[in-house]
Amino acid sequence: MLPVMFKNSWFPTVFDDFLNTDFMPRANSTAPAVNVKESEKAYTMELAAPGIKKEYCRVAINDEGNLTIAIENKAEHKHEDKHHHYLRREFSYSNYEQNYMLPDDVVKEKISAKVEDGILTITMPKTEPKEKVTKAIEVS
Repeated sequence: MLPVMFKNSWFPTVFDDFLNTDFMPRANSTAPAVNVKESEKAYTMELAAPGIKKEYCRVAINDEGNLTIAIENKAEHKHEDKHHHYLRREFSYSNYEQNYMLPDDVVKEKISAKVEDGILTITMPKTEPKEKVTKAIEVS
């Protein structure tokens, strides 16, 4: 007789019913879209972060020499109705942190970042290409 695995249909729904409630909402987080461009003089990284302020962005080089990007976005919306005398607040919070390994030809001391129109742009200048040295070595 061959072993048979039965699919128990109540098992997943019990956990879904327990975990997918208003008391324990699903985490709804997404990472921002990232574009990376390369030119002769620099690498440019663009992160889409609509509505982000520069105060909520942190760009650094960590102990391993990797680029660390952290974005913490807090938004509070207030709606006041003077006829009914109540105040409604809606909070939104999102947090993103990622490490990126940098290419060897990036000048880490000259990396710059700016936020404009909802896009965090990080410019990473490249080192000047070294001249190739060709010379004959005399064998003695």
